[in-house]
Amino acid sequence: MLQSAAARPYTSRAYQFYQLTKPRVVSLIVFTAVIGMFLAVPGAVPLQALLAGTVGIALVAGAAAAVNCLVEQKIDAIMLRTSRRPLPRGQLTSRETLVFAGIIGGIGLATLHQFVNPLTMWLTLATFVGYAIVYTMVLKPLTPQNIVIGGASGAMPPVLGWAAIRGDVGPEALILCLIIFVWTPPHFWALALYRAEDYRRAGLPMLPVTHGSEFTRLHVLLYTLVLFAATLLPFVAGMSGGIYLAAAIVLGTMFSGYAWRLWRGYSDVLARQTFRFSIVHLTLLFAALLVDHYVWPLVA
Repeated sequence: MLQSAAARPYTSRAYQFYQLTKPRVVSLIVFTAVIGMFLAVPGAVPLQALLAGTVGIALVAGAAAAVNCLVEQKIDAIMLRTSRRPLPRGQLTSRETLVFAGIIGGIGLATLHQFVNPLTMWLTLATFVGYAIVYTMVLKPLTPQNIVIGGASGAMPPVLGWAAIRGDVGPEALILCLIIFVWTPPHFWALALYRAEDYRRAGLPMLPVTHGSEFTRLHVLLYTLVLFAATLLPFVAGMSGGIYLAAAIVLGTMFSGYAWRLWRGYSDVLARQTFRFSIVHLTLLFAALLVDHYVWPLVA
């Protein structure tokens, strides 16, 4: 009993540090990076590059998330969606967060440099700077186009995965990057629509706050249509076959349907559904790429 009671504070504290890394966001980052690794080669992925690349990218992504929490802790305390994070609740200090981010980020970069390749390390460091500094500190409080410009860093994971295996950045990797880049605005603006009051209280110039709901909903629709076209590029470029094409058409039609309904008649419930489906859309789209990569050559 005494050992169990003594372990609880440690477990709770470990969980608080874990929460700093925004695990749900990082899991999607790592997933798309790993897909990039598998798509980079026709056969098996080298085990060392796969494991070290996954761990390194995950650690640096977690460090970037922790820095984001550190910089935005006062804003997080105001917003209902983020008020339960460890820093606003006083569960962790700024110093602890900074040290934690430095340690896991340093380990992640060292892992990539030592066990993957220097290019992946430098690209991952640039992605860290793009998100933790350029987006969080400069773009987010400055312009309603923050998520569009800052989305470039969030779109990098497949490029990192590709570079981890191939040691270069090919056009195929840039197509995957483009898909996530175009996906990010409708995904995030759907969230911003039903959290607009949160952002208004926090003083952040998100698009629904600066330009209103109708303008934002129109842009969600337009970006979703552009995204639909972008998701067809892997097939057009010869990266994928019929399995992926079918999945892209079905998923793109469904996402466009959500965006159309959101534009024509807004509700918070529909905005939440659109946001959640956007995550499903990207996950299934990249999963279809992976399945197609290995299955289509066998059936074509």
